[in-house]
This record gives sequence, structure tokens and C-alpha cells, in this order.
Amino acid sequence: MNDQAQAATPGWDPFGHALFDSPSARALSRVGVVDVGSNSVRLVIFDGAARSPAFFYNEKVMCGLGAGLAESGLLNPEGKLRALGALRRFQQLAEGIGLPPLTAVATAAVREASDGAEFRNEVLRETGIRLWVIDGNEEARLSAQGVLLGWPGAHGLVCDLGGASMELAEVNAGRIGKRLSAPLGPLRLTHLPGGRKGRETHIKTLVRAMAEHMGPQRDRLFLVGGSWRAIAQIDMARRNYPLPVLHEYRMSTRALRETQRFIEETAPDRLRRLSGVSAARLALVPIAMDVLIRLLREFRPRDVAISSYGIREGLLYEHMPQHIRERDPLIESCHFSEAKDARMPGFGKTLFNFVMPLFKSVPESRIRLIKAACLLHDVSWRAHPNYRAEVCFDNATRANLGGLDHSERVFLGMALLYRYSNKSEGTRFERLCDLLDERGRREAVILGKAMRFGAMLWMQKDSPMAALRWFPRKRVLELHLTRAASALYGEAAEARFRSLARSLEAEPALRLRA
Repeated sequence: MNDQAQAATPGWDPFGHALFDSPSARALSRVGVVDVGSNSVRLVIFDGAARSPAFFYNEKVMCGLGAGLAESGLLNPEGKLRALGALRRFQQLAEGIGLPPLTAVATAAVREASDGAEFRNEVLRETGIRLWVIDGNEEARLSAQGVLLGWPGAHGLVCDLGGASMELAEVNAGRIGKRLSAPLGPLRLTHLPGGRKGRETHIKTLVRAMAEHMGPQRDRLFLVGGSWRAIAQIDMARRNYPLPVLHEYRMSTRALRETQRFIEETAPDRLRRLSGVSAARLALVPIAMDVLIRLLREFRPRDVAISSYGIREGLLYEHMPQHIRERDPLIESCHFSEAKDARMPGFGKTLFNFVMPLFKSVPESRIRLIKAACLLHDVSWRAHPNYRAEVCFDNATRANLGGLDHSERVFLGMALLYRYSNKSEGTRFERLCDLLDERGRREAVILGKAMRFGAMLWMQKDSPMAALRWFPRKRVLELHLTRAASALYGEAAEARFRSLARSLEAEPALRLRA
């Protein structure tokens, strides 16, 4: 396939050029954002591929600015001291790294406290950081944009739970719809009169009003916020889930009800040991769970997904031109990794062309994973040969990648494992492979073996000296080689070709051409 044909192929564009090389993307190469929330203050510095950046630096301090706000109307005095100390540190870190000015936002606690403006002035005077105080609707919009950074075509309802407030925003095909904010943060609900019964009645009243305003929301519920992530960590511990990656972790209503009972019946110390959730966060989890159960009753979503992306990623999304927003975050991240770490950057496209005859009938969702695997097939070459397969699997399944659910992570990891190894049985990854169905496991093995073989047949990119032809009805796999390339088909290459044919339950055949 020549370059002109590639350009005309649907879905090929992410291979057309490296987005991160364009001036508009380079402007996003390193961006620092600060989120001053009701419970925590966090600095995140993004770096890497513009459309799917990595966390260059990430630090959180649990300050509790909003503790006691409902009773006093003021920011927590100790929380203010801790927040100021954190912000001084963040500003000095940013100056040391040479960042442009930090983008800093403050949410419910600072916007609602009677001494919020005084605190903002003190922050500016002490650190030089100018806090942008956003209202509930703007907070909902930024959280929704953070979700869109990871799921460009997301459909559903984004729910961001902070310490003092909860925001809802509907997303549909990359667009943000209705938004709403309510005082439902765990810190605000802690000291309501009437104990748990009074709190549940209060939550029910507010969530029902939100449901009436937002209307039916039967798609996915995207959860943003530390308390939601803590619930997911406990759910993983309860299930003994094999892939402890929070982003895109899915939960059903039934599973969450079981987790609620598990939280109620388990001592806090044991919960902390099992899940790794901090004591400060764990204290808020039962209240957050009451809010979540009421959300599920009122909105009845199809399923629930955790998003590790929220306001901070939404701020980065705010900086992006539309043409960058429209790119696939998975492919862009893999493209960046290939350019940075592969021995032969650009070879992933050649390898993709080589293996695709084996996957003529797969859906587009699978094709993008094949693209990703081909781009990543050589980025771990510096690892020790004995551990290269493991490193590949770990990188794919645990990396900070957007646009991947857990089964897709395992597919990508398994394909890259077979790029360097002939088996997954008996490895520490065996349980993870169970997250894939039988067909997915088989396709991952075939892809991995095809990449393992294809990597032996070129010494430079864009040199089409070989091609595969697959005849599934005849169960024949043909390798077409130019005579100039025949010397590359040595004993090791032949063994890998036969291994690929066996995975297809096919007879291998070699065809030489001029």
C-alpha cells in the first residue's frame, strides 16, 4: 500500500504524521495545573504526546479546606495553612522546572466561604499564583472535558464528587450538554442533623431534584473524584480483581450494592489494609457511598466507570485546538512512544500493513488496537531479553493511557507479550488474560506472533519486501517474498512463520517473486 492509498484508507490518519511535531501541539508539551479543592490541593504537570499526555509530575496534599464550612461559613484555619504551604511548594517546583505560569482553579470551598476572597489574595501575595474561582456549572464543564480527554466519543453522565459539592454534566459524542451542581460533598454532609437517616433523606431530596432537572440518563455513569476512586479500590479488593488500574474500571449496580455491604461489615483498619485507601479518605467513603447508591436509584445508568481524568485534565483540554481534540488519545500516545523509544521510528506503519491481511473482518475497535500494538512493538527493546515480554505486558496494562478499557489493555498487553514470547501460561499474567474472551485471546496471540515474525523481515521502514496472504477457507497462510529479501528468511524467521501458521491452524506456504 503506497502513501497515497494509505491516506485514503478510513481510519488511517493517525499514522499520517506525528501530531506532537506540530507547533500547536508543542505549545502543550509541558503544562502545569493546580486544583484547590474542598478536600485536597493537587499539582499536575502534563508532558508528552499532546492528545494523550503523561503525568510528568503529580502531587496531592489533603488539606481539608472545606471541613466545617457548613457550620462556620469559613475555610478551615488549619486547612488554609496547609494549602498555603502546598502552593508555595508547587510554585517553587514550577519555577525550578521552568514552566509557564501555573493554571490554578479553586472550587466549592473557596467560592462559598466568606473568607474565600481573602484567601485568594493571600495566595497571590505569598506565592504569585492567581486562583481562578469557578462556579458549579463551570466545574461540571471542566470535569466533563477531562472525561472527553480520555473518552473522545463518550456518551453518558459525568459525576464529579468533591469535598463540598457534586457536579453533573451530560456528554454525548464529544459534546457537553446540561450541567448542574449541588452541595453533596462528603465534608458538607458529615455533620447534618438527624444522623445517617437524616443524611439519607437530605441526599435523596437533592439527588431526586437533580434527576428531574437532568432528565433520563440511561447510558454510562462516569465517576470523577477521590471518594469515588476509593470506593473502586475497595470494590477491587472485595472482588480480588487482577488489574488494579482505576481508569476505566467498570462496576455494575449489583456489585456496588455488595461493596456497600462489605464496607458496612468490615472494620476500617482491615478496609485500609485491603484497599490501600488512606484513613482520611476512608472516613468519607460511607457518606460518598450513600450518595452513589442514591444516584444509581434515581438515574439507573447502564453501567458505571471510574475516570482518573477530571478538572485538571479538563483544563488541559481547554488549551487544545479542536483538531487536536479530535485525535485518538491511544494512537497519539503510542505514536509518541514509538518516536521516542523505538529503534526504527515509523516502522509501526509498515508492520501494520504486513499483519492486516490476517484481520480482514475485525471491527474498527479492534483495528485501532492492532495499530497501537504495531506502534509499541519495539519500544521496550532496551529491557533485558529475559524480561522483555513482561515489561511489554506491564507497560500496556498499567500505563497511563486514555481510550482503553481493561479488556483492551489486556489484549494489547497479550499481543505485545507474544511479540517476544511464545506463551503466557504459567506466567504471573495468566489471571489477567481471563479478562479477555476466547476470541480476544486468540486474536492477541495471532497478532503477537505476526509482529514477532514481521519484525525480522525488514531492516528499514517503508521497504515492502514481503506480504502475507491468508486464505481462511483453505487454511493456507502464504508468505510472498521478493527474491532480494529471500536471504532474510533464515531458520529463525522460518520457525516464527510456522509458529504463526500453527496459531491460525493453517498450512504455511512460501512464494518468491521478482
